[in-house]
Amino acid sequence: MLRRLYHDQPATFAFTDANLAWAEAQMKKFPEGRQASAIIPILWRAQEQEGWLTRPAIEYVAQMLDMAYMRALEVASFYFMFQLQPVGSVAHIQVCGTLSCMICGAEDLIGVCKDKIAPKAHSLSADGKFSWEEVECLGSCANAPMAQIGKDYYEDLTTARLAEIIDELAACRVPTPGPQNGRFAAEPKGGLTTLKDFTSGKAQYNASAQAAVDIGDTVKRIDGTEVPLLTPWITDAPKPKAPVARKPRKDPKPSADVPADASGVTQQEAQASSKAKPVSKSNPEQAGAAEQAVTKKPRAKPAPKKPKA
Repeated sequence: MLRRLYHDQPATFAFTDANLAWAEAQMKKFPEGRQASAIIPILWRAQEQEGWLTRPAIEYVAQMLDMAYMRALEVASFYFMFQLQPVGSVAHIQVCGTLSCMICGAEDLIGVCKDKIAPKAHSLSADGKFSWEEVECLGSCANAPMAQIGKDYYEDLTTARLAEIIDELAACRVPTPGPQNGRFAAEPKGGLTTLKDFTSGKAQYNASAQAAVDIGDTVKRIDGTEVPLLTPWITDAPKPKAPVARKPRKDPKPSADVPADASGVTQQEAQASSKAKPVSKSNPEQAGAAEQAVTKKPRAKPAPKKPKA
C-alpha cells in the first residue's frame, strides 16, 4: 500500500524539553555512531507529542540522528503505526478487526465510529476532535471486541458502551480503561473457576488499567512530564580504583648467633655467588663471564661422498 505524506504540513517541529531529554536518552542505548537505531522510538515520541507524524518532525528526527531524510521517511512510511495524516485532537480510536474481535462484533463497533465520527477511516470528525481506523490484532483476544484509544485498551465493548466512551471523551472526561463488562482482567465472566486463592485484592483494576487511572489523563498528547524519566542503561564512568598500599618491606634479620664480619655484612645478607643466578642489569658482573662461557662449537663438515664406480 502506497502511503504519502499529508498535503497540508505545519511549518516547524520541535520536541518539548522533557521529550527532547527522553529522545537523547534513547540514543544512548546504542554505541557511538549507531544512534540511527533509535529512530523508531523517537519517531513514535514525535507522534505522541503531535498526534501524527509531520514532515518537519521526520526531518527533525533525521537531523537529530544524523540520517538522510529519505531514510527516516522510509521508516515512517513503512510502519502503519505511524499516522501520516492528522488525527482527532481529543482521541484517535483504533478498532481491532481481526478474527476474535470480528466474530464478537467488531463490525458493529466500526459502525458506531462511522456514525459518530466520520464515514471513512482516517477522516476527522466535523469538530476535529475524533478520528478512527480499523487495525490488525492488538493481542486482547480473550476480551474481544476491543479498541485502543491513546495508550489504553477498552475491552469487552458493546456498541452502546463505545458510543458512551466517545461521548465522555467529547465532554473532556477520561473513561476508565480495561474490561467494560465488570471483569477484572481476562477471567471468565462468571468469576474465577480455578486458583481462587490467588486473587490479588490489592487494586480496584488490573495492573494496566490501574496504572492508567493512577496517571490520570492517558488520552492527551505526551509532553514527557507524565512520568519520571528513568534511564538505567546510562551509568557514570567507572571510577579509577584507588592504588593499593604496599606493605612495607621487612629488612632481613641476621641469623641467630652468627656475628657480622669485619665489613658489617651478616651471613644471610651476603651477595649470592651461585652460577644459577640469572644475568641481568642487577647482576652485570657475571655478564662477561657468561658470554665467554657460551661459545659456539664449529659445525663439523660432512665427509665428501665417494664417487660411484
